[in-house]
Amino acid sequence: MSSTHAAEVLVASNRGPVSYEVLEDGSLRARRGGGGLVSGLSAIGPDTNAVWVCAALGDGDREAVRRAGGGLLPAEDTAGQRVRMLDIDAAVHHDAYNGIANSVLWFVHHMLYQTPLEPVLDAEFRRQWASYQAYNRAFAEALAQEAAEGAAVLIQDYHLALAPRMLRQLRPDLRIGHFSHTPWAPPDYFRLLPDDIAAELLTGILGADRAAFLTQRWADAFTDCCHAVLGPGIPSGTRIGVHGLGADADFLRERAHRPDVDERMAALRAEVGEGRRTIVRVDRTELSKNIVRGLLAYRQLLEARPEWRERVVHIAFAYPSRQDLEIYRDYTAEVRRVAEEINSRYGTPGWTPVVLHVRDDFARSLAAYRLADVALVNPIRDGMNLVAKEVPVVSDEGCALVLSREAGAYEELGEDAIVVNPYDVVGTAEALHAALGLSPGERAERSKKLAAAATALPPQRWFLDQLDALTG
Repeated sequence: MSSTHAAEVLVASNRGPVSYEVLEDGSLRARRGGGGLVSGLSAIGPDTNAVWVCAALGDGDREAVRRAGGGLLPAEDTAGQRVRMLDIDAAVHHDAYNGIANSVLWFVHHMLYQTPLEPVLDAEFRRQWASYQAYNRAFAEALAQEAAEGAAVLIQDYHLALAPRMLRQLRPDLRIGHFSHTPWAPPDYFRLLPDDIAAELLTGILGADRAAFLTQRWADAFTDCCHAVLGPGIPSGTRIGVHGLGADADFLRERAHRPDVDERMAALRAEVGEGRRTIVRVDRTELSKNIVRGLLAYRQLLEARPEWRERVVHIAFAYPSRQDLEIYRDYTAEVRRVAEEINSRYGTPGWTPVVLHVRDDFARSLAAYRLADVALVNPIRDGMNLVAKEVPVVSDEGCALVLSREAGAYEELGEDAIVVNPYDVVGTAEALHAALGLSPGERAERSKKLAAAATALPPQRWFLDQLDALTG
């Protein structure tokens, strides 16, 4: 396939740096996104010949693609980044994204299945797998069209595990990298997948020159799966790398001191009450984030350590995630139920034990970060977990971090955190007690060390390190 725009650097991901909404007058409103990838790509500078390939995720996106004639989106909508959005058939995208990526691959890598009942990898699964293949093929073909001779292509995440091999077949001249933002399942769990599907996923990623992960643990698990499924000594030539994405300290500290954050801090202080300690969590209601056990641990703290009653408030921001999937709607409802049960059982006229918010508000999240005495990050399993890195960076007085050993961030932050087994509710309650009992000086010292480790590889450096390792 011939190149149409001859980009020297390409990024591919399901979600791009911009989304569109069709207004009542028929015009389009562009909304720019954030996150590590957006920050990272900005590091290569506007003069670099780069293109971001992503999927159209809604009707507004699809209309924007139509108006752009299937080509690059208007530069004024994308902060100058060159973006090609793919109008993949909505049913194909739904099957690939919800049916396979989020309902199978996410569950495998985060080890979330109740195995007596699931997964059921039947004919419907095979039908959806064909959509996942088609979705990956659409990306591979677009990348092949956009890439200059010998260009560097960085393909992102579990949505696009097959694309490296497909792209390699179309354009053997390219330097291809794949980055996994999730954990990687150990072989025994990965092999829940049918043997041919497991092999196709692995060989898909092995189509890249370099496969990279957030921690050495996930990289080793991938290699172990390759040996278990494909056989030892795979002659793929794929290099394995590790890049632990860090927090963007400059952006976070500046953003956390804007007037809208100050307003939300005042509102939160009023909800918490004068002189009380705070335990803060900020998460999506994602099954792997373990919000319910975190609430149960807080309930156990109040039950076993009554001296903390009326002296501490759990600020729990649980922003709805993937509500088009029933299991996620049920989980969000359970978070609400447990929070209400704690408030009903322990609350007093002057004290609400759990302040729960389920509407996403970034400024309010930053306000909570600044107020945090203790940050609770207890995922069942997490590729990294940037909240664990962001709270110590933003906290005004310094915070203690109660951290799951199953978070990727544990590799970098474990030494200065209070580490927990995410399934152990009693142990987590005791960790919260220990964290609340730290002196202000010790809390500040721990927070300083945590912030230094958390910002060791900010998004721009993280992206450039991958690019350098691929092209060097």
